[in-house]
Amino acid sequence: MTEVRPLVETAPAPEEPGRVFASARANVDGFVASTFSFSGTLRLHRAALGWDLLRAPANVALAPVHLAIRLLALVMTCVGGRSAARWLDARQVFLPTAVARRLETRIIGDLLGLNAGGRGFRADRAFATSPALREVLRATGSVKVADSRAATAARSVARYSGTRSAVAEITTAVVALFLGALLFRSVTPGALSMAPTIADALARETAVSSFPLGSTLGSAWYAAFPVGASTLEVVGTIAALLVVASCVTTFAGLVADPLQARLGIHRRRLLRLIDAMESDLTGAPPRPFAARGHYYARFADLLDGASAIFRILR
Repeated sequence: MTEVRPLVETAPAPEEPGRVFASARANVDGFVASTFSFSGTLRLHRAALGWDLLRAPANVALAPVHLAIRLLALVMTCVGGRSAARWLDARQVFLPTAVARRLETRIIGDLLGLNAGGRGFRADRAFATSPALREVLRATGSVKVADSRAATAARSVARYSGTRSAVAEITTAVVALFLGALLFRSVTPGALSMAPTIADALARETAVSSFPLGSTLGSAWYAAFPVGASTLEVVGTIAALLVVASCVTTFAGLVADPLQARLGIHRRRLLRLIDAMESDLTGAPPRPFAARGHYYARFADLLDGASAIFRILR
């Protein structure tokens, strides 16, 4: 007699976390091509047409605070204050931008293949509720530890998007250097060093145009007796240039992203991010994502300030 066995529909086993990250590594090239080509980054930056025009200059102003917190966390780690270092490392001072949120959604949804959610997207929630990662997070035996791992991975994603903002600042500094060399034949890596030159040029043009004997004689007169901008005019020029620089920074990725994609920088950076997320979520030896771009951007700020001081003392 043939034994009749009941038909039991078995659910597919959850995908192993290792496969999620292996698949993400295999998809990096396609993700870079679709996200950071000129057409891809143009679609990405459409989200900047809105409140990002105000958030971007605020984030530029907050960048030194971010760097100071990161340096203090590093110091605390070196002196044994790991608890304080972790608390500092969890502080996020930047305002979330629409472009960064869209990029993080694409990383979670398209690169990792997880459910990125809708308007209320949160990276830590996407990690914590993913069927592909649920088992490895449950294996921690503690909801608190699982949530902590998800939050740490979310911070790695936020650092990645923050690195793009720093690269945008560096791109703006390069543009300022090029314009300064082309127009003024001087080193002007930012608003502080460029403003006095522009303010003096505007003051001279105003004086020449209002010279009583005409602009031709005015040009000769002020060539012999130069006129300079007032402190108030320089401060006003700095403010105007900072507004312009913030707008340039907001859309600098339109130039920087395709260039970095062509040079392989985006690919290498994404691979480091995947390594960091995998170690964050699985409890493997830590491989933190290092956001070095902020250090380079702050170096450009120091160069800008030093150039401005040199002009004043000269």
